[in-house]
Amino acid sequence: MPETTGRATPQLDDLYRDILLDHYRKPRHKGHLDDANRKADGANPLCGDQVTVEARVSADGRIEDVAFTGTGCSISQASTSMMAAFVYGRTADEALAAVGTFQTMMLTGEAPPDEVGDIEALAGVAKFPVRVKCASLGWKTLEQALKDRTVDASAPVTTDEGKE
Repeated sequence: MPETTGRATPQLDDLYRDILLDHYRKPRHKGHLDDANRKADGANPLCGDQVTVEARVSADGRIEDVAFTGTGCSISQASTSMMAAFVYGRTADEALAAVGTFQTMMLTGEAPPDEVGDIEALAGVAKFPVRVKCASLGWKTLEQALKDRTVDASAPVTTDEGKE
């Protein structure tokens, strides 16, 4: 008789953990854009996560390309990878709406009713308030890059309370 692990199907938590680890180990859109026209730097001073988000947005507002660089924990890097994969090809307005949806998910811990793909795997992070900052860093940095509409970002985005 074959040996089993005691489970017929993987638990939902295991599936989500696998999605996060996959994005951490094989990040999507990680790198630098030579022709970016939007850029912002972000930092989580509590744990040292750092990320730079670059995007090329067309004249009609579509995100033609997006990339990120940085270092940090698996949550921050996986979340930023998920964010980049999600917003690629969308309009800047759609991406900004997704930032709002993501932040609501971080507050409620509930996956949004709309289809958000792998991002839903981050809903469980809401149970750990310190990790919410890690998960939010890439999203807040993207938001700043899209709102500033320049490649010359002023002050870095921070997840530190009162310094945003």
